[in-house]
Amino acid sequence: MDQSDPEMTAQDVIEFVGWMEDNGIEVILDGGWAVDAQLGRVTRRHADLDIAMQHADTPRLRDLLAGRGYSEVPLDDSWECNFVLGDAEGHRIDVHSYTFDANGKLVHGVPYPFDSLLGQGTVGGKRVRCITPEWLVKFHTGYAIDENDYRDVRALCRHFGLPIPDEFSAYVKNDIGNWGE
Repeated sequence: MDQSDPEMTAQDVIEFVGWMEDNGIEVILDGGWAVDAQLGRVTRRHADLDIAMQHADTPRLRDLLAGRGYSEVPLDDSWECNFVLGDAEGHRIDVHSYTFDANGKLVHGVPYPFDSLLGQGTVGGKRVRCITPEWLVKFHTGYAIDENDYRDVRALCRHFGLPIPDEFSAYVKNDIGNWGE
């Protein structure tokens, strides 16, 4: 695989999630693959796989992936709870970790609301945990959005009967593209 054009396929996701399950590490899909899992279909090409996970499991994840040739991809915004691991074939795992206390209060890491982590969907027929549709839509706001963001949000809102956030009004007004829906 050309590293300048990385891709994580549905089969890559299924294999990764199964491998993590076999090793006792719970992962929750985030990002584009969470959108596709919620919709139950692949809507676009994905350069990486975003995952949310318990921070306590990150050392084990790093060790397991290192055993398969993954190493940290240097990025300006990386920190102990948000980093990317990649291999020589161009596979990328974007890790977002968190720690909640016994009452479900975030005490460390990426600020996921507890209820955002309770979604379920499917990738290639495999049941996976993923960010809930409502939170996927909310997570697509508060930054400079693009057509991919609108495509994801529009598909989620149509599928789950959710309102499209005001930030997407220019896209709604112009309804840029059909994107095969």
